[in-house]
Amino acid sequence: MSAKKRIVVAMSGGVDSSVAAALVARAGHEAIGVTLQLYSARASARKGACCAGQDIQDAKRVAASLGIAHYVLDYEARFKKAVIEDFADTYARGETPVPCVQCNEKVKFADLLDTARELGADAMATGHYVRRVEGAHGAELHAASEGARDQSYFLFATTQVQLDYLRFPVGEMPKAEVRAIAAELDLITAAKPDSQDICFVPEGRYTNVIDKLRPNAARPGEIVDASGTVLGRHDGITHFTVGQRKGLGLSGNGEPIFVLKLDAANALVVVGPRSALASTAFTLRNVNWLMPAQGSIDCQVKVRSMRPPVPARVTPLEGGAASVELLSPEDAVAPGQACVFYDGLRVLGGGWITAAAPMAQVA
Repeated sequence: MSAKKRIVVAMSGGVDSSVAAALVARAGHEAIGVTLQLYSARASARKGACCAGQDIQDAKRVAASLGIAHYVLDYEARFKKAVIEDFADTYARGETPVPCVQCNEKVKFADLLDTARELGADAMATGHYVRRVEGAHGAELHAASEGARDQSYFLFATTQVQLDYLRFPVGEMPKAEVRAIAAELDLITAAKPDSQDICFVPEGRYTNVIDKLRPNAARPGEIVDASGTVLGRHDGITHFTVGQRKGLGLSGNGEPIFVLKLDAANALVVVGPRSALASTAFTLRNVNWLMPAQGSIDCQVKVRSMRPPVPARVTPLEGGAASVELLSPEDAVAPGQACVFYDGLRVLGGGWITAAAPMAQVA
């Protein structure tokens, strides 16, 4: 933006959003910092969380040092309903959730974006490591310049209308440069560690969250092989994810055993050899397209945030669904995870995995 604009900056209290706010202000725009309170003061004391008690104070101090307005919005109830309860429900269905996508889709890029518009802002900026590129048909979402920091997988649900309004000031920068700018400006967040793991799960014990919100989800059941033979028992399917090897309590097998499938209706954990984890075909629901979806497209897809993209063919189906065919098999394609489509660095869209067919079934 060349002319002076009013831009709301989502400030989580970390170094990335702090520098995003600094860059907006440095460019001569009217920057308004907004921080979301997603937890109560007691629950937010844990280190490594974002939008926590200390983070709110850090965001306030950064805004003050930059000389910009700053507001704190209480989104605790919205976050619990849209993200935390969805997290518990997804595990209860025997699926593996991606809460960061839900947070971006249903809180940061929905409610907060509406608030930015109510404040009369011309745009909203965040500290995400992605790039917004002006294409022939409007704004495009691209992966970050520094691949190791790229967060585009978590933003696949961003709509075209939202993308037209959003800005990502640090998406072109390596992390080292972002920290250098923060140090140059003497921001309190310059050396602050990045948030780790799922922000609302204390010490990584996600089952504590599920047991509290959905106590009936952890009913005991059987561990069986693909033929239905009972190999053992478990305390609840919420303790398992597709692809898991440790914690099964099984021994004496000729080869390592992995979780292949979770049957929530019958409280079954289906296990088998690693070779049975491979899939080359699966279906998606609630697909979001950032390009016209006309027939099958050849592209690259990511089925987990940390996995490299692999060649695939994606075919739109009725009702916002799609089918995906991989050119080479991927292990542990888990229902509930996201599958994101790429054309090089450009995000074409993505959806939620509903079911994966084992290679034996595909053949």
